[in-house]
Amino acid sequence: MRNTDTPIAVEGYPFIAGFAAVTLLLALLGQFLHCGFFVPATLFFVLTVFAVFFFRNPERATPGDGNTVVAPADGEVIFLGKVIEPHTNGEFEKISIFMSVFNVHVNRAPISGKVVDGFYTKGKFFDVRDERASFENEQQGLVLETAAGLRMVVVQVAGLIARRIVCYAKTGDSLSRGRRYGLIRFGSRLDIYLPLGTRIDVIMGQKTVAGETVLGILP
Repeated sequence: MRNTDTPIAVEGYPFIAGFAAVTLLLALLGQFLHCGFFVPATLFFVLTVFAVFFFRNPERATPGDGNTVVAPADGEVIFLGKVIEPHTNGEFEKISIFMSVFNVHVNRAPISGKVVDGFYTKGKFFDVRDERASFENEQQGLVLETAAGLRMVVVQVAGLIARRIVCYAKTGDSLSRGRRYGLIRFGSRLDIYLPLGTRIDVIMGQKTVAGETVLGILP
């Protein structure tokens, strides 16, 4: 998997390099041609710093044992409840996490298991805090199966600004809990569908840290 040992996610390198190059060019033009170039140079410098901040990729210490489900994303819990997951048509306990542009956007596996299925759906770009986003927005999903045979689904959902989902995992891969498996650019949400009977350990509005916050304990 990518981004294992990089403090900045590699997907951010083109953005950072591009903004930095424009900043340098405008600064040089301001130095040698006209001081008015310093204004846009400052703007692109701010964009460079923001890109570094947005694509940061910190290390995390994953707690618990094999039955512990950890958050796949930094953000805020915006939905809790039993639902029918549309891809598998099964009933699950659903937890949705909203990621703002200020959160770390590298996503991590919520549980150790094998990727037994995956799906990508083109769609709309509703605000991800709108529950329609779970069903109608562009999304990338993985069906994970634990060693005990329990299945869960984790879905990356694109939003108004986030229109680029990156997923490294594919069917047949084995993921370890807390392992980086993808990211979404510039604001989005993660939907996690857990088996019925899972003990849910988060509440609405709670802040989560990918790979560290315990969402629940599998049955």
